[in-house]
Amino acid sequence: MGVVSSLFGVCGFGVGVSAGIVIGYYFFIYFQPNDVKEPTIRPLVEQDTKSLQRMLPEIPLWVKNPDYDRMDWLNKFIESMWPYLDKAICKTAKDIAKPIIAENIVKYKINSVEFETLTLGTLPPTFQGMKVYITDEKELIMEPTLKWAGNPNVIVAVKAFGLKATVQVVDLQVFASPRITLKPLVPSFPCFANILVSLMEKPHVDFGLKLLGADIMSIPGLYAFVQEIIKEQVANMYLWPKTLEVPIMDPSKALQKPVGILHVKVVRAFKLKKKDLLGKSDPYVKIKLTEDKLPSKKTTVKRTNLNPEWNEEFNLVVKDPESQALEFNVYDWEQVGKHDKIGMNVIPLKDLTPEETKSLTLDLLKNMDPNDAQNDKLRGQLVVEVTYKPFKEDEFTKDINGDSDAVQTAPEGTPAGGGLLAIIVHEAEDLEGKHHTNPYVKILFRGEERKTKHIKKNRDPRWEEEFQFMLEEPPTKDRIHVEVISKPSSIGIHSKEPLGYVDINLADVVSNKRINEKYHLIDSKNGKIQIELQWRT
Repeated sequence: MGVVSSLFGVCGFGVGVSAGIVIGYYFFIYFQPNDVKEPTIRPLVEQDTKSLQRMLPEIPLWVKNPDYDRMDWLNKFIESMWPYLDKAICKTAKDIAKPIIAENIVKYKINSVEFETLTLGTLPPTFQGMKVYITDEKELIMEPTLKWAGNPNVIVAVKAFGLKATVQVVDLQVFASPRITLKPLVPSFPCFANILVSLMEKPHVDFGLKLLGADIMSIPGLYAFVQEIIKEQVANMYLWPKTLEVPIMDPSKALQKPVGILHVKVVRAFKLKKKDLLGKSDPYVKIKLTEDKLPSKKTTVKRTNLNPEWNEEFNLVVKDPESQALEFNVYDWEQVGKHDKIGMNVIPLKDLTPEETKSLTLDLLKNMDPNDAQNDKLRGQLVVEVTYKPFKEDEFTKDINGDSDAVQTAPEGTPAGGGLLAIIVHEAEDLEGKHHTNPYVKILFRGEERKTKHIKKNRDPRWEEEFQFMLEEPPTKDRIHVEVISKPSSIGIHSKEPLGYVDINLADVVSNKRINEKYHLIDSKNGKIQIELQWRT
């Protein structure tokens, strides 16, 4: 009887389950609830700001705010460079931490603190957007929005009192909006003197901290305490208006103005080293001031002469007589190939007495290394006369502290009616080349040629470069030729391309002392160039 009862029980269970499934499916198919409504579909443009932010919490700033620019190009660059940036940043962090650790291990009686592992992981930070501010000052202000949810692995081993403990930092997250200011802007590469970094709001920093294999951040109350400590410490140091200042270059040197004129006369040379196969040389001399990016002055070439006589005079503009030196290089001119260097020597300007003409006979050396045995060989001698004529102190101070539009005076001793012609190339706009637009400016004046640096892929370049010419008389009947040229990229089949030119008469500059105008470029559709001219007497 028990067996029969069990058999009927199993059969009843199977029938009941089957019947329940069939009835439930029937009710599901044929009985719909009446309170279900069709969803309302609305386009995104009809949504308000809060609704959009609620639906799309990770929407980039450049979508929500038109003041922010896209940074996709920078994110792709960082993604490609991240393996190398990771190593470079970690190496820099170790170098910075090493003296700090060495200072504190003695203070706290710790045996050693070492990085067992230091890597920023495989996930680079991303920039959600950047806002750029335009001001009337010589500065560039940027506000990028940084988000980094990385997977770094930082393990620090601490040894003290015979024990060793390891601390591991994992799962780092940083959300910050720094303000980066490049100032002042200067006409020397990299074109800014300082980087100033401030935080516009307290950053969000989140991380895990493992000690002896356990995450101590899971201790109740510790996580919030550490978060607040980090935010307060960072805010005390870098929250605006406090800044982190990183000096790049000395702005005083980058913005140095002329303080005097150096008159150089190359008289003669004798007993020069033979460079040609026939026992002769074709010498000429290059003259240049150190720390000056202007091209070298050159004497004429004296053919087949080991004892040449030039008696040629040159004027050079001095900006820092304490650090600059006058450099002479004597070369053997060659019809084909590179010119052979015969020898060189330098004269430190600090060794010169102002307003006093000094006649010097210089032994030509291979280089300025006093320990080089090659300098013992005879290479010849060069006779020169040098006179340093500084500006008057009161005039120089007035120019530095006075109005920026003031015209500086020429140095004492300038011939009657003579002076210094300064040509300042500011910027250009609406330049357009047929194949490329990598512009630079070429200036031709009285047979001398000067060039600015070339700027890649820019229709509105800004140079802010100054060129100076020392003249014995006013250039009332002269004119300068200013030409804008596009330099092709290193890889390509195209050659240099003219973007326009202008010829400027200098009669008005002599009478007005200073002219600052924009000129329409000839042979250019819409191109203009801003040139400032000063006649300093």
